[in-house]
Amino acid sequence: MGCTEAEWLGWLPAAIGTQAWQRDAAAVQISLQEDGVNLGQLRIDWQQVAPRAIAQFRIPCLKVNFCFEGLDAAQRYRFMRRFDLYMQRGGG
Repeated sequence: MGCTEAEWLGWLPAAIGTQAWQRDAAAVQISLQEDGVNLGQLRIDWQQVAPRAIAQFRIPCLKVNFCFEGLDAAQRYRFMRRFDLYMQRGGG
């Protein structure tokens, strides 16, 4: 992710949505539910890595890992589709 940890933490609640979650240092544990049914768990952890460099421009960078437990491919896809839309940044 091309962002600072502070930016990431600011965007994270909206990207997770109404799912119950708990932060533990540089990680969150999320209880994923759909229509009131518990689907499984997701752990997201992150660490700061060296910034990306484009000429003289530096972009802060986080390495982010997603670890799903108990979800099938379609359920993972639905969560990640929403998550990715909330985390997208860009300009025109």
